[in-house]
Amino acid sequence: MKLNELKDNEGATKKRMRVGRGIGSGKGKTAGRGVKGQKSRTGVAIKGFEGGQMPLHRRLPKRGFTNIFALDLNEIGLSKIQAAVEAGQLDAKATVTVEALVSAGLLRRPLDGVRVLGGEIKTALTFEIAGASAPALAAIEAAGGKVVVLGAAEAA
Repeated sequence: MKLNELKDNEGATKKRMRVGRGIGSGKGKTAGRGVKGQKSRTGVAIKGFEGGQMPLHRRLPKRGFTNIFALDLNEIGLSKIQAAVEAGQLDAKATVTVEALVSAGLLRRPLDGVRVLGGEIKTALTFEIAGASAPALAAIEAAGGKVVVLGAAEAA
């Protein structure tokens, strides 16, 4: 199959309705806009307009902000990591890093690093990650593993 041979399934696309093309088309004269008024005309933009009254989006106070320095971390549970070790996707002797989790198919893409969340783990693993929750740290250390928390610059 070649790129020029690709086509949609039968009935997947509909031709657009051509409006204002005579009464025989079924969408002639007013073209489905009703009659008269501002909305029947072209160039109308009245999304937030309330007839001169202060619009709702300006009456309400602004709150919060977006932290531009916040890290976008992948989150994964220990149970998923344990299942991957048992399935042979992850090497139990190697260090568990973002790259190892991506190549094992547990994560789609490495964002700014990975944060491990709680769950059950039986295998002693060494983690090199951006962060871990308190229950996850406790479970890893109880299984005989260890966690090396990378700095923000190393994780990115």
